Amino acid sequence: MNKKIRWGVLGSGGIAKRRTIPEGITQASNAVLTGVFDVNAEVNRAMAAEFGAAAAESVEALLTSDIDAVYVATPVNVHYEQVLACARAGKHVLCEKPLGMTPREAEEMVTVCKKAGVQLVCAFMMRFHAQHQAALKLIEEGRLGKPVYGRAQLSCWYPAMPGAWRQDPILGGGGSLIDMGGHCIDLLEMFFGPVKRVACMINTSVQSYASEDSAVALLYFENGAMGSVDAFFCIPDNSSKNILELYGSKGSILARGTIGQGAIGEMTAYLEGGDAGYDAQQARATADGLVIAPEPVNMYRAEIEAFSQDILDKKIAAGGMDAGLRSQLIITACYESARTGRCIEIGT
Repeated sequence: MNKKIRWGVLGSGGIAKRRTIPEGITQASNAVLTGVFDVNAEVNRAMAAEFGAAAAESVEALLTSDIDAVYVATPVNVHYEQVLACARAGKHVLCEKPLGMTPREAEEMVTVCKKAGVQLVCAFMMRFHAQHQAALKLIEEGRLGKPVYGRAQLSCWYPAMPGAWRQDPILGGGGSLIDMGGHCIDLLEMFFGPVKRVACMINTSVQSYASEDSAVALLYFENGAMGSVDAFFCIPDNSSKNILELYGSKGSILARGTIGQGAIGEMTAYLEGGDAGYDAQQARATADGLVIAPEPVNMYRAEIEAFSQDILDKKIAAGGMDAGLRSQLIITACYESARTGRCIEIGT
C-alpha cells in the first residue's frame, strides 16, 4: 500500500468543512484525515464523526497526535501563532491565505518553518484549476507572445453578519482585497511573473462593516506587463462573472467563471501567431478562437495531493513559502497605496 500523509485540520468549520475536507483531504489518493480541531466543539465533533477522524480538544492535542501535516483554516489573526506551533511540533503546514497579518509575521513564519525543516505552503488552490494550468502552458510555450496586460476579477455579495471575521480588519487583516483580491494577484503572478509596483484604491461602498467591500489594484510587473484586479463584497453573485483576461503581443486568453471555488468555466484563446502588419481598418475576425476545455479537476483535491506528494518525496513544493510571503508583501503595498495615494514598490 502506498504511504499516505496523515492530516490534521485547525479550523474544521468554514472552508475546511465546505470544501477542503470533503473534496480535498478525504478524496486525495495520498492523504488521510486523522484529526480535527475547532473552537466550536459541536462543529468539531460533527466533522470528526462524519469523516472518521479524532476530535482533538485543543491545538496542542492535535499537534501532539500522530499526524504529518496540518491544514490551517482558522481566522487570519491566529495564523501566525498556529503556524509557528505547527512548525515547532515538526508538522508540515498548508495555511489558508494570507500568511499572517503583516509581512513581518509572514517572514517569521517562513523562517521558523525553514529552521524546523518543515514545508509551508499558502493555500492558493486556484493555481490548480485545469484551465488555469492550460493557460499557463500556452504562455510558457510563447503562444501569447510578450505579456502585455492581465485582469482578474472576483466579487460576490457578502452582507454584514454577526461574527464574520472577514468583515473586521482586526481579525481578517482587511476585506475584499486581502480575501479575494489575494487569489487574483497570485494568479496574475503565476501567469506573468513578479509584480514590481502597485497602485490601489479601496472603499466601503455599500456594506456597513469596518473592512473594505470594494477594491481595485493596478499592477506593474517586472517584465513590463501591466494588470488590474477588482474584488468587491458588494456586487450580487450572479452579476459578477469572475473574469480573467490575459493579453499578449500574439493574442489573448479570455475566461469567465474559472476564478472561484468551482472546477469549470469558459476559456477561449485568440492566438494570432507571428507578427502582423498594421491594419488601419482595425478589422476584427469573427472566428470563435481556440476553446480551452481540459478535463476538470477538483482544485482542493489537486492541492492536497500535490502537497502530500511533495512531502512524501521530500521535495520543496512548487511556489512554496515564497508565494505566500510575496502575496503578503503585495497586499500590504496595496493597502499602503490606498492609504497614501501613491504607487508603492514591492519590497523583497
